[in-house]
Amino acid sequence: MSSYPTIRHRRLRYNPLVRDLVRETVLTKNDLIYPLFVVPGTKIKKEIKSMPGVFNLSIDELIKECKEVRDLGIPAVILFGIPEHKDEVGSEAYAENGIIQRAVRALKAEVKDLLIITDVCMCEYTSHGHCGVLNGEEILNDETVSLLAREAVSHAEAGADIIAPSDMMDGRVAAIRKSLDYKGFTKIPIMSYAAKYSSGFYGPFRDAAESTPAFGDRKSHQMDIGNVNEALREVAEDIEEGADIVMVKPAGPYLDVIRKVKDTFGMPTAAYQVSGEYAMIKAAGANGWIDEERVMVEAAFAIKRAGADMFLTYFAKDLAMWIDKTRK
Repeated sequence: MSSYPTIRHRRLRYNPLVRDLVRETVLTKNDLIYPLFVVPGTKIKKEIKSMPGVFNLSIDELIKECKEVRDLGIPAVILFGIPEHKDEVGSEAYAENGIIQRAVRALKAEVKDLLIITDVCMCEYTSHGHCGVLNGEEILNDETVSLLAREAVSHAEAGADIIAPSDMMDGRVAAIRKSLDYKGFTKIPIMSYAAKYSSGFYGPFRDAAESTPAFGDRKSHQMDIGNVNEALREVAEDIEEGADIVMVKPAGPYLDVIRKVKDTFGMPTAAYQVSGEYAMIKAAGANGWIDEERVMVEAAFAIKRAGADMFLTYFAKDLAMWIDKTRK
C-alpha cells in the first residue's frame, strides 16, 4: 500500500477553503435549541450567578428574548418554569394559568416562526424539589406519571409545539402519548429525555430553577453514571411508548451514549449540553485559561459528531453568531 511521500494528509489542510470542503461534520443553526427560564412578574431579567449570560426572565422579557432568538435563526426554545408558589404535588405545573402555560400563550401570540418546546417535570414546582409525588421520602412512580400527563396536556392546550418529559419515571411517555391523543393532540411530538443520568453537572440549573432537592438525591429515577446498556433499554422503551425524539443528558460526558443510541435506533436524537458544561467553559474563559469561543465551538462539534441531530445549549445564541461570522 502506498504511503508517504505519495500520500500526504496535510494536502487537505493547508488551504482553509479545502478544509471547509472536506469537513465531515457541519454545525448549522437548525442544530440548536435554546433553554430559557421563565418567572412570574414583569420587567425581570435576573442573571443567574453560576451561569453568566443566562437569565431568569418574566414573560415580557421572555418575549423580547425569543424575538432575538428567532431573528438569529435559531429554530427552537425549550421553556422551564419557576412558579410563584410551590406545594407538595407541584400543582402549578398543570394549572391552566401556570407560569409555563401563560408563557406559551404569550409567545404564540407575539413571536412567529419559533418552535416552543416545554419541559415536563415536577421538580421546579414541588416544595421539596423532587421530580414527583412523595410518600415519606419515596418518589411514587405511577401517581407522578398521572400528573405528568396532566401537565403535558395543559402545555399542549396552551400551544406548545413539542412536549419534552424530563422526569425519568417509568411509563410516562406512554401515559403522555395516550393523554395527548385522547385530547386530540395527535400531531404534537414527544421529545423524551430517554437517557438522563444522575449527574453532578446539573448544579447551576438547580440554582436557576430553584429545584435543589430538600433531601436525598435523584438516583432512584435518574440513570447510574456507569451504565450504557441500561440507556439503550430506556431509549427502546420510550420509542415503543411513542417518543418521536430521544435525548441523552448530559451531552459532553456521555458522547459514547449518544453514538450508541444513534447507531442502535436511527431515531432523531437530541443531546443536552447542561448547565455545568456551560458554566465550566464560561468560568475557564473568564479566567483566561482557555479560548472560550474556540472551546465552545469544539464542544458543539463533539456533540454533533457523536451523532446528535440537535442539541440543547445555553451557547445557542453565541453559536448562531459564530455560524454567521464564519459563513460570510
